[in-house]
Amino acid sequence: MSTPPDGLPVYRVLTGPDDASFCRRVSEALATGYRLHEGPSVTFDGERVIVAQAVVWGDMGD
Repeated sequence: MSTPPDGLPVYRVLTGPDDASFCRRVSEALATGYRLHEGPSVTFDGERVIVAQAVVWGDMGD
């Protein structure tokens, strides 16, 4: 199995407000070779929706 570029870990959790910037970060991770791990977690901090999405590198099995 190859390793992620730039010393990135094989497992990452991306978090942030549910906006276009967050969606771009997830899309960039997918384009790099990560894949979604399960569905996102969503919460509300009193002002905005916050999302967390785990991604894993390549084929790590399920």
